[in-house]
Amino acid sequence: MTVDVRFRLDAAQEPPADPAAFFEQALPAALDSATPTMQPALEWLKLVPLTIVIDGSDDAWTLSANGGVRVERGAASSGAMVCMTEEQIADLATDQASFMGFFTWGTLDQRGGRLEHLLDWWLVIRGALDGREIYTPGSITFAAPDGGELDLHQSFRRDDDPAKMRAFLEEAGFLHLGGVFDEDEMDVLSRDMDAHAGAYAPDDGHSWWAKTADGTQRLVRQYMFDRHSQAAAALLEDDRFLRLGDITGDGHQSNKTCQALTKPIGVVEGISDVPWHKDCGLGRHSYDCCGMTVGISVTGAGATSGQLRVIAGSHRGLVWPAFSRKDTGLPEIDLPTETGDVTIHLSCRTHMSQPPVDRERRVIYSGFALPPADAAAVASGRKRLYRIRESIPEGVTQKPSVVPTA
Repeated sequence: MTVDVRFRLDAAQEPPADPAAFFEQALPAALDSATPTMQPALEWLKLVPLTIVIDGSDDAWTLSANGGVRVERGAASSGAMVCMTEEQIADLATDQASFMGFFTWGTLDQRGGRLEHLLDWWLVIRGALDGREIYTPGSITFAAPDGGELDLHQSFRRDDDPAKMRAFLEEAGFLHLGGVFDEDEMDVLSRDMDAHAGAYAPDDGHSWWAKTADGTQRLVRQYMFDRHSQAAAALLEDDRFLRLGDITGDGHQSNKTCQALTKPIGVVEGISDVPWHKDCGLGRHSYDCCGMTVGISVTGAGATSGQLRVIAGSHRGLVWPAFSRKDTGLPEIDLPTETGDVTIHLSCRTHMSQPPVDRERRVIYSGFALPPADAAAVASGRKRLYRIRESIPEGVTQKPSVVPTA
């Protein structure tokens, strides 16, 4: 068993020569191969036509679904439309970026339809090019190690059986561990967050700021917090933290840095409480997943104080990279915490944080990444978390993408 679901390597393959080669050769061939297994998903998605216009030219291709998926030159008279550069086509084809990534970076030029239409078509494109089966309602279930149904609200302690924690993490995509750190330790971290706030400034590239309803600019995210806080730096070397990286048995390595988050009440401008998303939602799932994101509760959190919420099993299927279709049937699970508790989630499991309404939430985020992969490891490490066909192209030049966690 493994959470290492990588199946591409950087610098292993060139992107499509040009958009015509992609839309008239590579994509139709992949779709022809995938359509037999994709049919239930096509019926569920109810896709509208998608026209992709190539920026700076008169070229356009339309994807449509009627029994199967067709790619035809020219623009459709209705449906969704997006204008893309040749570089964006190459990045989309090789999973270096997603439509959600372009949207987040402010480079998405959508000229018709809704973002949801692009997310639906992203599923089809990724399903065809990556050989993955698109999730449909009911295709993911949750089994306990004894063969019964998994209790998705189960919590663990740090000295519990690692095999049971690993099995839960693989199946559900998240873990809650109670009482890993004590309140005094968390109080020191909280005071350090205030003491070192002066090391950050708006637009410094190392922090996020948000405005609350009273007009106050609040520091909400302190990157590289361990460079300022001795307590945070010590925490990253603490055995209680480092042991978390061993849970999966996949050789995860510490990121060796952390960020401090404050969730204020009444944010009206700026990003603080991130909606449903995957940490790989901007792209590069097939190169990097699954990493482990660790949240250390400096303050406890509940439904009215900014708790983390997760969609169980969303790492095991090809689902939207951000937001959440309301008809998936996958369970949405609250993860309330006490001070000193730890949450772990896999990088391609959908999650969000609720805006606090009665008290602020504070949390330290760090994590563990998979070790560097070679071709043999990528080939042998596949694929317990989802069904996948064997004819998978390898990747191209790295283009890092970072999605903040909740």
